[in-house]
Amino acid sequence: MNTIANTIKQRLSLREPLAEALDVLTRLVDKLSLSKPERQSDKEAEAVAYEVYLKEQLQRVKEVCPYCKDFERDFPSFAFSIATGIGKTRLMGACIAYLYLAKGIRHFFILAPNLTLYEKLMRDFGDPSYEKYVFKGMSEFVHNEPLIITGDNYNMTRNLFSDNQIQINIFNISKFNTESKEGGKKGAPKMRRLSEYLGQSYFDYLSSLDDLVILMDEAHRYHADASKKAINELRPILGLEMTATKIV
Repeated sequence: MNTIANTIKQRLSLREPLAEALDVLTRLVDKLSLSKPERQSDKEAEAVAYEVYLKEQLQRVKEVCPYCKDFERDFPSFAFSIATGIGKTRLMGACIAYLYLAKGIRHFFILAPNLTLYEKLMRDFGDPSYEKYVFKGMSEFVHNEPLIITGDNYNMTRNLFSDNQIQINIFNISKFNTESKEGGKKGAPKMRRLSEYLGQSYFDYLSSLDDLVILMDEAHRYHADASKKAINELRPILGLEMTATKIV
């Protein structure tokens, strides 16, 4: 019996399909290494090392899901097919709570496909007074309230390197895979540009984290070449895809 998962189910009042999805996650992350190979100066050697790593992770996954043939992204990623209205956002909250409490993971990146869902997710995760706040009932998130970093405030955040606080990034897909226009000229998205505070771009900061987990809302929308490439470049240790529209 997984006591942490059971506590989360009770406190978040997860419906049966969501509780089952959380159980699957617990079994998967117990098998995965939840790490990634170190970067190497030799790009060819790095590519080979990463390919070996993915094969090892896939073999571990097959111990839980024998029917899994391959990962669709350049990192271990799993899709949860959840019907609309059942609570995909609540499942995302449950997954974050479990990965933090059971595995010590503190860095999360939630991807929204459009402005409407982006604004909804910011309130769902960032407003404890909101009736649909995803961590309502989780005492651990009262004493250690997550730091919400968004596509609108990431340049103003000053405590990115807190040792204990959970960091939940919420971005609209257009913020990091769409070229910006300034003075009529196209350029790299802002989050890919050098930040004087970080000494690197915010995108590079995220990709350098050794415990980044990405959660994709309406994940079926991120299979276009540009979106898929940008997500792969984040180099997360784990991807969790939420969708009511399966990609077959």
